[in-house]
Amino acid sequence: MKVRVFFHDRCFDGTCSAALFSRFYSERIRDGAHFEYLGLLHRAGSLFDEAEFTGDENAIVDFKYSASPKITWWFDHHQSAFLTPEDHEHFLHSQSNKKFYDPDFKSCTKFLATVAENRFGFNPAPVAELIEWADIVDGAQYKDAKTAVEMKEPAMKLTMVIESTQDKHFTPALIPLLARKSLAEIIEDPLVAPLVPPLMERHERSVDIMKQRSDCKDGTIFFDVMDHDLEGYNKFVPYYLHPESTYSVGLSKSSFRTKVSVGSNPWTRMRPKDMVNLAVICERYGGGGHARVGAISFDPNQEDQAREASREIVEELRESVRRIS
Repeated sequence: MKVRVFFHDRCFDGTCSAALFSRFYSERIRDGAHFEYLGLLHRAGSLFDEAEFTGDENAIVDFKYSASPKITWWFDHHQSAFLTPEDHEHFLHSQSNKKFYDPDFKSCTKFLATVAENRFGFNPAPVAELIEWADIVDGAQYKDAKTAVEMKEPAMKLTMVIESTQDKHFTPALIPLLARKSLAEIIEDPLVAPLVPPLMERHERSVDIMKQRSDCKDGTIFFDVMDHDLEGYNKFVPYYLHPESTYSVGLSKSSFRTKVSVGSNPWTRMRPKDMVNLAVICERYGGGGHARVGAISFDPNQEDQAREASREIVEELRESVRRIS
C-alpha cells in the first residue's frame, strides 16, 4: 500500500501535519503502508499536478482543497481553503468521512490530532510535544516578540530550518523523525544539526536588514527585501522592531515566486473586533490565509504587480488604523 502525503512545504505546521498523519494512518488505518511525502507551495497558477496523485491513497494536509477523485484524505484549517466556490460545494457534499475542515483551529496539526482521536481512536499523547509546538508556532502564541525572535527552543530552530530549506529532499527525510522523536533529539540529528549555526547567523543578519528596510506609519509596517535572499525570514522580526505596530506588509522574492506577506502583530493592543480580516484582503489578489495572517504569490517576474498590490494593501490597512484612532 502506497500512501502519498501532500503537505504545505517550508511550513512547520504543514510538516508536522504530515508526520502526524502518517503516524495516525499507521496506527489506526493500516499498518505497514509505504509513505511518500510531497511538499506543496503557494505560487501563481496551478497548485496541483493531478499526475502526481499516484498513491493507492493520496492525502493533503494543511493545504488547499482538491476536488480530484484521487484524493482520499484532506485536513485543513485555513480560511482560504477552497480555490473556487465549486470546490467548497464539492467538499460539503463529500460522503467519504475522510475529509475534514475547521478554520477555528490555530494549527492543522492540532486539528488533525483532534479529529484522529475523536473519530478514529488515535492516541495523541506520544506526540503531544509536536502538537503543542505546531499550535504555538502556527498560531503565533508566544509570550512576546523577543521570545519569537531569539528562537531558543528546539521547535523554533526547526521552524527556521524548515522555512529556509532549498533542498526538496530535506523535509521528506525530516517527517519520519518528527513522527517518532522528540524535538530536542531531532535538532541534534545529523540531518538537522549542521544546518542550524549558519541559519542562526543568517537570521541575525536579517534582523539588521529589516531594521534598515522597515518603516512603521499609522500602525502598519512596510518593508521590501526582494533584493536579499530572505525567503523564510522570521515573520516576527517586524513586530520585534516596531512593537507599536498592528499590521505588517512585506515583499520578498525567491526562485519560484514574488511574495507579498500580510500579517498582524500577535501582541497588538487593538481590539479583535477592530481588526481587518487579512485573508479577505489577500483573496482579492489571488492569495489567502487566515484572518490574522495571509500572503499573495506572484510569478518571479511580476515584481511591479507585487509592489502595486503591497502599496494598495498598506494604504488600506493604514486607513483602517486611522479610522479607529
